Amino acid sequence: MIRVKGHLFVKLSICALSLSSCASLKKSTTSKKTTTTPATSGNNRPVEFIDGIATNRHPRNSNSFNNKDISISKNITRGSANLENAQSWQFKYAQLLDVPVEDVLNQKLYSFIEEWWGTPYRLGGKTRAGIDCSGFVNTLMNAVFQSGLSGNSADLYTQIKRLSVRDLREGDLVFFRIHKKRISHVGIYLENDKFVHASTSAGVIISDLNEPYWKRYFAGGGRL
Repeated sequence: MIRVKGHLFVKLSICALSLSSCASLKKSTTSKKTTTTPATSGNNRPVEFIDGIATNRHPRNSNSFNNKDISISKNITRGSANLENAQSWQFKYAQLLDVPVEDVLNQKLYSFIEEWWGTPYRLGGKTRAGIDCSGFVNTLMNAVFQSGLSGNSADLYTQIKRLSVRDLREGDLVFFRIHKKRISHVGIYLENDKFVHASTSAGVIISDLNEPYWKRYFAGGGRL
């Protein structure tokens, strides 16, 4: 009888150990399932960005480019950001235009905009001390596109071939009727509904045709 009890005791012990191992295994498996992150496509995953062009520290998402940490526009993937020949000005204007880096190619244009950025508005002005909208457009078009352009915004409006917004391309002109019914403001289209111009409030700046103010006064665009 003692042997039977001993025999039963051994069997019960083995069973208890087996159940304990199963429980541990189940707990370990459950833990792995709850902590595993689904796989994602590393090269095409969008990354977030903070205000500004570049940052030395980004708490969540940063990318190394030419040994420098840069913030990347939210619609630029890591794959497109790692372009071998991309330069800092391309990343800057990709952010401002909200387009992929590889779409920003006209260095002469964006170098000109960079040089004149923030130049105050001055009616009749044509220098870095102050410039008006038509003066800026004429200066840019002649320097970048060698167009030989001249005239105020109303004059320029008579020289273009009218196009719909969806057909506008880099270097086309956009016009606005801010004062009554006459053309009174002009800018240069870039892409993605963005245009550069000399505004009365902020000087030379990039704006969006979809902003309520500009949408309200937009008179059309065209090509020389």
